[in-house]
Amino acid sequence: MDRKQFLTRLGGVGLLTMTPLTTAKAFFKQRSIFKNGSKEKIVRDAEGTLLQILGNPQRHKVVGDDTDNQIFEWVDELTPGSGIPPHVHTKEDEIFRVLKGEVELMVDGKTTLLKKGDMAFAPKNLVHSWKVVGEQKATMWVSAFPSGMEHMFHELHALPPGPPDFEKVSKICETYGIRFV
Repeated sequence: MDRKQFLTRLGGVGLLTMTPLTTAKAFFKQRSIFKNGSKEKIVRDAEGTLLQILGNPQRHKVVGDDTDNQIFEWVDELTPGSGIPPHVHTKEDEIFRVLKGEVELMVDGKTTLLKKGDMAFAPKNLVHSWKVVGEQKATMWVSAFPSGMEHMFHELHALPPGPPDFEKVSKICETYGIRFV
């Protein structure tokens, strides 16, 4: 196979390998997938906006303003027995990653026990719920995409301390396309 035929078969990859490094860097630097000029962000373990959500600490790591509204990620520190009853998101998908403890997760009628290192995907429009089981606290890293739920959590954080008023919580959640079933 001659050089021209080889490069033709490689397509754009062949051209890129022959492009000087400075030109390649400039090419990729000019093409941001973000419309609002979002940039990289490093968030350390104890960093992020800390809120209290229905009695549990929640740390927002990356929000819509950071990602051109593509994704929202947060870490929940959860007490045994805490959880969220069955509900449906109409706007976002979620990924749950258990970092510590055990969480019973139900998605679309199927229940599973997630332990440290396990993860699950809950697509929008499917009923899901979760609950911390056992005697140990749980830590869960959650992603929602697209973003937007972070605004709901700020409203929930503003509720008075103490046992939550489910009617108020439901009303706030409904504003963001989340309904309890």
